[in-house]
Amino acid sequence: MLSKLFILTNFISVNKPLNQNLIQMSDIKLFESKKIRSHYDSEKEKWYFSVIDVVEILTGSSIPKRYWSDLKKKLESEGSEVYDKIVRLKMIADDGKNRETDAADTETLLRIIQSIPSPKAEPFKQWLAKVGYERMQEISNPEQSVDRARENWQKLGRSEKWIQQRMTGQETRNKLTDYWKESGVEKSDEFAFLTNIIHQEWTGLTVKNHKDLKGLKSQNLRDHMSEAELIFTELSTRQIAESVNAKGISENATASKKGGAVAKNARKELEAKTGKNVVTGENFLPIKEGKQKLK
Repeated sequence: MLSKLFILTNFISVNKPLNQNLIQMSDIKLFESKKIRSHYDSEKEKWYFSVIDVVEILTGSSIPKRYWSDLKKKLESEGSEVYDKIVRLKMIADDGKNRETDAADTETLLRIIQSIPSPKAEPFKQWLAKVGYERMQEISNPEQSVDRARENWQKLGRSEKWIQQRMTGQETRNKLTDYWKESGVEKSDEFAFLTNIIHQEWTGLTVKNHKDLKGLKSQNLRDHMSEAELIFTELSTRQIAESVNAKGISENATASKKGGAVAKNARKELEAKTGKNVVTGENFLPIKEGKQKLK
């Protein structure tokens, strides 16, 4: 009964209003359908962009890190102020983990662009101006951030049903991590530890093994889950944790295992009814990158 309720609750929650935490989804920007990692500093009211991502787009280099390393040395030797204004921020790296990388605000990025001969320089400058304008709109009307996240998924070819499942799943995830923070779980590795407990319990795979199954490397696993996989989120874990007032890493680990077990039972029931596996290697990678493309 509990597992059936779990599936029903997830489907019903699709029709509920999305909360403001979904604004975080706008931190992935698209330029000509290519992702650029970004971060908005609300205190300084500034966007920061991954320099490596921008360099790769402008140069088309297969080794943008080396290109940026050489350019950075050149700027330093010239005494350029640009070098001093580069900051280090944690963003999703190639291994899927949050790692520090060079980032620059809009003003600094424009100066870097001037040092890179590229036919995409002018279109990119216009894109930066558009991002800044859109952020001003989002501050006055936060719902626009959600709308733009939806538009980005549409540009990547996702269906409306998938988009709704993905965004609802993100909201559920944010509520769970908010609870973890309030209950004394603070470190990023603790978040990853608890997440892995849930994931391994309901899928039978670690997060890494699930990504390996799909042929993913630096990509976000949730971005490549099917609609069926997205249904089984962390909803039950949060509700169990709240019901027992779980505190700290140990008690939340126990709640995570129980929540994952609820999702596992629901998954098995669904598989028994449909005759199809929920956890598969299907993904949204281009055929040349992934094992197979999700239809």
